[in-house]
Amino acid sequence: MKVGLLTREYPPDVYGGAGVHVEFLARELRSLADVDVHCWGEGGEADGVRRHQSWPALDGANDALRTFSVDLSMAAALTGCDLVHSHTWYANLAGHVGKLLHGIPHVLTCHSLEPLRPWKAEQLGGGYALSSWAERTAAEAADGVVAVSGAMRDDILACYPAIDPAKVRVVHNGIDTDLYRPDPGTDVLARLGIDPGRPYVLFVGRITRQKGVPHLLRAARQLDRDVQLVLCAGAPDTPEIDAEFRTLFEELSRTRAGVRWIPQMLPRPDIVQLLTHAAVFACPSVYEPLGIVNLEAMACGTAVVASRVGGIPEVVQDGTTGLLVPYEHKDPEGFEHDLALLLNRVATDPERAAAMGGAGRYHVVREFGWDAIARRTVEVYEEILHADS
Repeated sequence: MKVGLLTREYPPDVYGGAGVHVEFLARELRSLADVDVHCWGEGGEADGVRRHQSWPALDGANDALRTFSVDLSMAAALTGCDLVHSHTWYANLAGHVGKLLHGIPHVLTCHSLEPLRPWKAEQLGGGYALSSWAERTAAEAADGVVAVSGAMRDDILACYPAIDPAKVRVVHNGIDTDLYRPDPGTDVLARLGIDPGRPYVLFVGRITRQKGVPHLLRAARQLDRDVQLVLCAGAPDTPEIDAEFRTLFEELSRTRAGVRWIPQMLPRPDIVQLLTHAAVFACPSVYEPLGIVNLEAMACGTAVVASRVGGIPEVVQDGTTGLLVPYEHKDPEGFEHDLALLLNRVATDPERAAAMGGAGRYHVVREFGWDAIARRTVEVYEEILHADS
């Protein structure tokens, strides 16, 4: 079976959960199938990875149009594939066109849904209508749709009722528990100016509406005075949210000590050490189909306080591996108050935090290994190929 795996993100250009998913899925799939990865970037083709770029004629054009040009390049390169598997709207149109052009099945994994991310209009302008059209067109015509959580499956069927529910299968995201495991070292903390003698709340993610980091900055005003806040936050979606983040960060920094912002993308070993020593990992997302970053924190033995949204309750066991905060978009102040309350509850109770962290590591190792996720993905491929034969 020859599979064309289509994605925007692929190492070394990984900035979000979908990119992490594709990186490790591709690694495990290669022991089960013949896999070619098609992704964005420079460098041509090497070691089963082909990188595609947008057309120079579209330099300066809306990002959605530039994305479509990459998609056409990907679709043209799928000759010889038995099946194509696309990830996110950035590659969904490539999968759809590839299906039509080459007469092969298209599997589409939904890591998020455009109708549930209206703030993307702030980033893409009129391109949001195009990204929404591409996702809908590809999803409704796909031979199989993979949801990364049960909650995501419900959202897919609610947003796109034209999709046959029998075509939508749940295959969770996974985690490499050998790469993400507790690191007793503290050299990274020292280099970044984090006091290992004081507990700290850690956030790792992009500066976007979806990830809810402004909520965390406002909640942090209510953190215990001895608790530090460490923000590994970069890649802002828009100048507007970048400005909002900077303003909130500067205001918080003036009122309390121990606030650290790390805007650059750190190497994975540095993140692992930061996760390991955090008293609690904060995930204040307002929309999250699953949340790989929570799996990463749990694999490092760290308790999680997260929003009760999307697929997060399928990862974080409330009261056992962490605590969940109800989110209601009409009451941001209430959410921020409760977020601070639960962060304090864990960060100031080291015994409870350690117990939750240990339970989280055990849960992730048992339930979210990439080998199992790859096998289930291949089962989806085989079901579709046999149905078409």
